[in-house]
Amino acid sequence: MAEYQLYCFAQSGNAYRVALMLNLLGADWKPVFVDFFGKGVPRTPEYRENVNEMGEVPVLVHGGRKLSQSGVCLTYLANRSGQFRPDGEDEELEALRWIIFDNQKLNGYLGPYRFLRTLARPPGDPTVLSFLKGRIDNALGIVDKRLASRPYILGERPTIADLSLVAYLYYPADEFGFDIAAEHKNIAPWLERIKALPGWQHPYDLMPGHPIPGR
Repeated sequence: MAEYQLYCFAQSGNAYRVALMLNLLGADWKPVFVDFFGKGVPRTPEYRENVNEMGEVPVLVHGGRKLSQSGVCLTYLANRSGQFRPDGEDEELEALRWIIFDNQKLNGYLGPYRFLRTLARPPGDPTVLSFLKGRIDNALGIVDKRLASRPYILGERPTIADLSLVAYLYYPADEFGFDIAAEHKNIAPWLERIKALPGWQHPYDLMPGHPIPGR
């Protein structure tokens, strides 16, 4: 049995954060497929009772622990491995600041936008999509400006802040209807630097469930 198990599915950028870190660490891990689109597994009483009361992925299982919320999982893995870990209290707080910004703003808007545009049946209301797109553009602009003066979010080396922020940025441009890398000159090389790390894989190769059956 693998040391780590990760409840996930391929379309989840939130799960991708943790799957990517496990792979970059070279950890002994196994994905546990959660059928979100077919059976709606996270919404079932069994899942909420036995896996995650919040009804979400990812869930990282390690020994007797079941950890949810990607920022918690990333922090746990960084502390255990010593890799991608912020150095000292100031960096820890700065990493937390960007992870919260990411969850509330960047991928907090980008994830629902992509879901409503591409994955939801029926697709979302155009007015809602337009609202989200404006917020996405602002958040991407903030990240792009940050990366104008440094190769990674905190400085000269990648940390869990970077692995959080890239969560949805590697999904295909046609799922968003715009090309994030092409439109942001500093985000593009940053994504390439993360992609060059040993162990990097695309979310659709790293986690099960792509393509969605019948689509």
